[in-house]
Amino acid sequence: MSNFHRAHDFNIDTIINAKNYHHHDGRSRNAVKELREHIAAGAMHDSAERCDAPKCHPETRVAVQDELVGWIENGDKEEEPKKIIWVTGPAGGGKTAIMGSIAEICQRKGLLACGFFFSSFTGSTDRRFKKCLVPTLAYQLIQDDRLRDVGERILSCVERNPAIFEKKLEVQLDQLLLQPLREARRDLDWPKVMFIDGLDECQAEEEGGTPRSRQEAARANEADQKEILRALLKAANDPSFPFRIIIASRPMHIIQSFFTDNAHHTTRRIFLDDKYNPDADMLLFLEAKFTGIRREYKLSASWPSSDVKQTLVGNASGQFIYVANAMRFIEGSSAPTQELLDQVMALRRQDDSAHPFAPLDALYTHILNSSPKPLLAARWLSLIFRTNYLEDLPSDKGPATPLSALEKGDFLHQFLEMLVYLRLDSLKEPNFEMYDVAWWVRSQDESTKHSNCKDPDLHVICVRALFSYVHSECNWYQRCRPACRYNRTEMLKELQKLGWKIPDRLHLLRHGFRHNIWIGIRQPSAVHPGDESSPQEVP
Repeated sequence: MSNFHRAHDFNIDTIINAKNYHHHDGRSRNAVKELREHIAAGAMHDSAERCDAPKCHPETRVAVQDELVGWIENGDKEEEPKKIIWVTGPAGGGKTAIMGSIAEICQRKGLLACGFFFSSFTGSTDRRFKKCLVPTLAYQLIQDDRLRDVGERILSCVERNPAIFEKKLEVQLDQLLLQPLREARRDLDWPKVMFIDGLDECQAEEEGGTPRSRQEAARANEADQKEILRALLKAANDPSFPFRIIIASRPMHIIQSFFTDNAHHTTRRIFLDDKYNPDADMLLFLEAKFTGIRREYKLSASWPSSDVKQTLVGNASGQFIYVANAMRFIEGSSAPTQELLDQVMALRRQDDSAHPFAPLDALYTHILNSSPKPLLAARWLSLIFRTNYLEDLPSDKGPATPLSALEKGDFLHQFLEMLVYLRLDSLKEPNFEMYDVAWWVRSQDESTKHSNCKDPDLHVICVRALFSYVHSECNWYQRCRPACRYNRTEMLKELQKLGWKIPDRLHLLRHGFRHNIWIGIRQPSAVHPGDESSPQEVP
């Protein structure tokens, strides 16, 4: 029988343990959605976009990984505890690989709070800019069950002030991170560390669509990087901020000066030099790679000789990027493995320069010359490094001649796959297709005429979407960016040549270049002599 049989005149108070009860009402779900729209999902350490990001090879970089994990777990027990570690070293030294590996270790151990991996030329463009930094960090915190109280307060902030994402970085950090942490009840099982990788790759967004000179762009980038450092230092010095911060970057002057002049007492430095014995790690890496090749091709256990491996390590000058790319080339299928190894071993400095990257330059030059179409490879490299995809195209011209799908495929598969930091994925490849818009439009038109094409309208939608996309960064109150004017004009010219229906100037202005703009395949029966007007010059 129930203990409450025939009981009356009493109340039952409902007690809910907040730690074990997590509920999003409608307003909170809207706040989550609003926050989600302002993050760079690809910048998280475990994002699909970073699935091919470099990681430390097993049993390599053990010393530096142990040092970092030890600091994360027990740094508060040091004689002079520091809240920030700056991991630095030259390009190709393995900083991102170390950060990615440590982030995975910390996630498995429950130590990882959040992180942001900047990248200036891989993945989505949001990974280049500061605007997504704080929202991305906050979004990761609300996903952690241990931080439910913090998460609810973050969402309350977004709910109360949806314009928070338009505030300056320090205000965002204070309201989205610090204030919720100050108000929340701290538990012993909270995570311990935040990762910021590639800070030197953070770029400033252009304002008003006006291109900057190289010097102006460099100054703007440095200003944004310094703003991020000031905000992180403010967080580290706040007693309510429970996380240690690991920042990785090249030793750029502005960053080095900040840590020397402003954050000396808060920061510990790790410089990836001979102290961490990179040569021994590279030997382990090479032995593991060569073991795989020996197993695949049933080669002698003594292949290759120890002298070969020592030479490769010596050429690397402490830079993992050299041995990584050398092995990518040797593992390729363009020639027998021994022949490819001999080619790498035959590379010598052409002068007496002591520049540590001279062997790497020679290796890249050889890979380019080994491509089936070296000029095509060089041409694509030029586009990669001179432009930031579609938004920053030169205003006067695209590639000199269109690239066929076969040419593009040759380059992508024969060259870019060999380079660790330039491998393309499904997210980036369309950006290169879009560079020569006339060629891209022709390819869409050809697809509609192909015998296997089941949905021609799909290609029309793609063309409309591209037409809208090139205009998306322009302001209504200013002239369009040069790249926008160039691309839209070229698209309309090419579409008109191909017999597509195209909008006139009035229609463009009336509908604001939106994706539903009047562009479509003109049916042959509907084409009459003199029906085609000249291409409209886009305003």
